[in-house]
Amino acid sequence: MKRRSECALITGASTGLGREFARLAAADGYDLILVSRDAQRLEAVASELQRDTSVDVMTNPCDLSVAGAAPALYSQVKSRGRTVDILINNAGFGKLGYFSQHDADDIASMIQTNVTVLTLLTRLFLDDMLARKHGKILNVASLAAYTPGPLMAVYHATKSYVLALTEAVAEEVRGSGVSATVLVPGITRTEFQARAGIPPASVERGAMSAAAVARAGYHAMLDGKTVCVAGMGNRVLGFLAHHAPHSISLRVAHTMQRKLLR
Repeated sequence: MKRRSECALITGASTGLGREFARLAAADGYDLILVSRDAQRLEAVASELQRDTSVDVMTNPCDLSVAGAAPALYSQVKSRGRTVDILINNAGFGKLGYFSQHDADDIASMIQTNVTVLTLLTRLFLDDMLARKHGKILNVASLAAYTPGPLMAVYHATKSYVLALTEAVAEEVRGSGVSATVLVPGITRTEFQARAGIPPASVERGAMSAAAVARAGYHAMLDGKTVCVAGMGNRVLGFLAHHAPHSISLRVAHTMQRKLLR
């Protein structure tokens, strides 16, 4: 049961899964702190939610790929006097291509956004939640977490980290009144593919809508589940990737992603 004036902080909230998470939380009456580097689109989401609901919506435009972004965001939230009851670490991105050809700055930005910021925000807000014995954390991983990914090597590695970290934290806080959930989506219709350099035509095959994936993860978080693989088809793929011989899953991933190269 939601308490009065509870607040959800959502990163990557201007589009895709983040926007859908914001809609779900607002519909449940949570005040919102929305974070994204795209200030204009972030304000558009905030305006929509303020028009359609009675919740308080604060926006915090910032680039999470910049070093020091997590503690700065945490300090800003604290200075506003807000308590975060739900933390949704959704921001993240990937890049398709050979590791040897990736720009070093892009790699650093990906690790900063997908790993460092997620880890530090989880750590900082978890401390407050444990003190109150109340709170929920949702971290967004990917089916990529279940196998190394040639041609998206860094992205797969970062999502494996997110899965492992969240499962470990969930076990540590069990029984504390705080829960940690990791959402494991498959191919989802968002802007992720365009930013990653994945051809649009490949997205429609077996893709889930952002709304459906967000609903699965959001409700799993509210229920205190540790791992949520969104969609039956993705649960089958995740099981196969996780349990197949390592050499086979590695080659399958390489073959599939080689087809995406333009």
